[in-house]
Amino acid sequence: MNTSRMVLIVDAAINLLLGILLLLFSAPLARLLGVPAVTLSFYPNILGGVLFGIGLALLIECFRPLDGLGGLGLGGAIAINLCGGLVLVAWLITGELSLPLRGQIFLWTLALVLMVISAIELHVHLIMRAKSND
Repeated sequence: MNTSRMVLIVDAAINLLLGILLLLFSAPLARLLGVPAVTLSFYPNILGGVLFGIGLALLIECFRPLDGLGGLGLGGAIAINLCGGLVLVAWLITGELSLPLRGQIFLWTLALVLMVISAIELHVHLIMRAKSND
């Protein structure tokens, strides 16, 4: 399995997991994770559906035949993860969220995972581009 495919699979798994968490988002789950609760789960659930779709798009891209339907490539994955991670970091730094320690740990870990996977995807892209230019 090539590096690009492995990175897409890892990214897909992260998006699918986050999508499922947000699809199931409720006050009890928010308390368990130590994150801010919302009075209506509509927006977190919609975002969960979007993230789940992104995870599926990454898997489609990873396993599609050459003439098959395309999904989401490394460039799109980098943009999505980097934007999500940066917005989360901005909220954690400036949002004046009163979170328990477990919530801070969960959200900072999530932000770090998003930023790291973005960096890995960018690195893989640059390596693939360098190889194709040789």
